[in-house]
Amino acid sequence: MSSSDDKATSARSPSPPRFIIIGAGSRGQKYADATCSATGGVISAVAEPIESKRNRLGRKHIWEAEGPEEGQAFSHWREFRDYEVKRREREASGEKNVPKGVDGVFICVLDELHKEVVVALAPLDLHIMCEKPLACSLDDCLAMYRALKGHDKKIFHIGHVLRYSPHNVLLRRLLLEERAIGDINSVVHTEPVGWWHYTHSYVRGNWRNSETTGPSLLTKSCHDIDLLLWLLCSPTKPGQGENHLPSYVQSTGGLQYFKKSRKPAKAGDATNCMKCPLGDEGCKYSAKNVYLSDRYQGLGTGNLEWPVHIVAHDIEDFGTRQEQEHALTRVLEEDYDESTPRKVVQSRNWFGRCVFESDNNVCDDEFVTITWDEEGDKPAKRVAFHMVAQTEKQCDRHATYYGEHGEIHADSKCITVTDFETKNVKSYNPKVEDIGHGGGDVGLTRQFVLACDRVKNDGWQALRAQHEILGCTLEDTLRSHAMVFAAEEARLQRKVVDWADFWEREVLEGVSA
Repeated sequence: MSSSDDKATSARSPSPPRFIIIGAGSRGQKYADATCSATGGVISAVAEPIESKRNRLGRKHIWEAEGPEEGQAFSHWREFRDYEVKRREREASGEKNVPKGVDGVFICVLDELHKEVVVALAPLDLHIMCEKPLACSLDDCLAMYRALKGHDKKIFHIGHVLRYSPHNVLLRRLLLEERAIGDINSVVHTEPVGWWHYTHSYVRGNWRNSETTGPSLLTKSCHDIDLLLWLLCSPTKPGQGENHLPSYVQSTGGLQYFKKSRKPAKAGDATNCMKCPLGDEGCKYSAKNVYLSDRYQGLGTGNLEWPVHIVAHDIEDFGTRQEQEHALTRVLEEDYDESTPRKVVQSRNWFGRCVFESDNNVCDDEFVTITWDEEGDKPAKRVAFHMVAQTEKQCDRHATYYGEHGEIHADSKCITVTDFETKNVKSYNPKVEDIGHGGGDVGLTRQFVLACDRVKNDGWQALRAQHEILGCTLEDTLRSHAMVFAAEEARLQRKVVDWADFWEREVLEGVSA
């Protein structure tokens, strides 16, 4: 992931790689924006069932005011798949003026749909970038691995954007290439989710219940676990050398705060913030405060992006502030009661719901400890990871790396290196070109498009591009997800999980199934 590679993406190839966005929600929009602003790639199609989202992305990046042409807009990913199969048949038969196809796909549908989409599209032999997590269960991850294993002529990548922020690229260079603190002894890494951000996504939103998606360690923190394995497990040069595999993993955590037993007594029987007797000032988690007010990132600040457009995806279609407020209020007033079928409750988000009366069950506080035994010339080490909901900081990870010669503190913006012997302290402030995951959204998109371009136009083997440009393979992706599921086994069963045993019984057997 060199700077020369980064610069190469600013010049478009004579035949630039073309992509379809499947799922035009916030992540699909982000990858489309990054592709068009920071790479030589082209967004040429979109598949999205919600018309307003589909048109929003299409008008911005594909057809502008003219409207979609053939092969540019689909209401479902299956419609795209069927179209592409027939398009190729038409092309093979010699039919003239057949629209160009795509070279790759960004899969940004709901987490629980990843397996179905990836497995169905694998036979099309396209480059694939799948938003994280890979899937919501280890069985689904393994099914995807089996479907993609023969996909060795095309790129497969996962949306582990933390690897690609300038901050973390520099951090890895300091730790592994320059060995600024020598051998790493231990790491303490915290992911502060943010007190109201957590309620939006993990109490009221898509990822609130492990029965419909997955545990929060997976849906929120899988790329933190991936980052730690990338820094502590992977060889310095991707594809060169052996991984230093963990020995065992432990985890404790649970749903501590956002549950009925913690509900303020003065809220009474209210289940919806719009009818709560506490009023706007009585509860900081009030949906009116979060989404309508001039606090945080609500409509009152003039914000029409996240989280406002997640609540009302068509918010931009309303011309005046009053119309926008009415539209948002209508959604926030929606509620359910004991008579509502469980499937209906689980099928959608309830952004006006009291945070102490939701059907959420995922952890709002969790610790994971991963231990490496000494192995040959690789010293023992361990990492303590903490995912915590109740924080002022919002997703600005911070970590301290303790080494034999010094320590490094990293807070997503600044990296400080302290040398024990010389007492020298040096600080680094990597440039951030985009706020999305500290520049990681743009960084990942740039490298993925570049890898696809190298394969398409420069004759590179896909594996070479995976190693030299992305620094990540399908096996790396499976390993980091397996570690999440091993940690969940440790948490739920209150035990220490032996990594080699877990890999043998849960992964290797599943890969060969």
